[in-house]
Amino acid sequence: MVLRTWKLGEADRIISLFTRGHGKVRAVAKGIRRTGSKFGARLEPFGHVDVQLAEGRGSLETITQVESLHPPMLGADYERFCAAQVLVEAADRLVSEDAVPSLTQYRLLLGGLLALGRGELPMTAVVDSYLLRGLASAGWAAMTDACVNCGATEQLRWFSPQLGGAVCPACRPPASASASPELLALLGALLAGRWEDVRATEGSLRGRAHKVVSAYATWHLDRSLRSLPFLRTN
Repeated sequence: MVLRTWKLGEADRIISLFTRGHGKVRAVAKGIRRTGSKFGARLEPFGHVDVQLAEGRGSLETITQVESLHPPMLGADYERFCAAQVLVEAADRLVSEDAVPSLTQYRLLLGGLLALGRGELPMTAVVDSYLLRGLASAGWAAMTDACVNCGATEQLRWFSPQLGGAVCPACRPPASASASPELLALLGALLAGRWEDVRATEGSLRGRAHKVVSAYATWHLDRSLRSLPFLRTN
């Protein structure tokens, strides 16, 4: 999957790829900015491609062949573009090292991008589900059905990004977010991928869940995702 691109020289680009078997890889696409480039638009962000690489100079590979598996259509719609940008930016943070395979993160990102492309699910919910599941795969699974501190299952009315999930009144630290049972149930559905439950919720509740997930992701990724403020809740 194409994560990002940068201009290089007069006609080339550096392409950041998230690969199935080799993790993140950076490669040069020579002449891609020329009108007659054989790669054309196949190496745009969010595209799912099959690429052939050759050893290049230094740490960068050279792209010699590209076949599009799923065309990068998300850039044609502003809202979908913003949602996809959140996903690839988060993936770039969650998989911090190059050339380290991470099949689970790869599958989560691909599934999220394909879901955005199909447009059958609320975009914000797709983003929130991806963030919760991606963070869980990285070791930061949110707890939604019991107090993350004491294990109590009653009177769960708060969510603490710092502690990692729902908290009871006795364990609630400062700056915890108010969380109704319905909100905690929605967070659990997003984490588990129970889309029938997610679809059954109101947009206002999904909006509140998005704020909680954004705070949770910001805390565990050390800083906010730059693309998040551009995402309109739905």
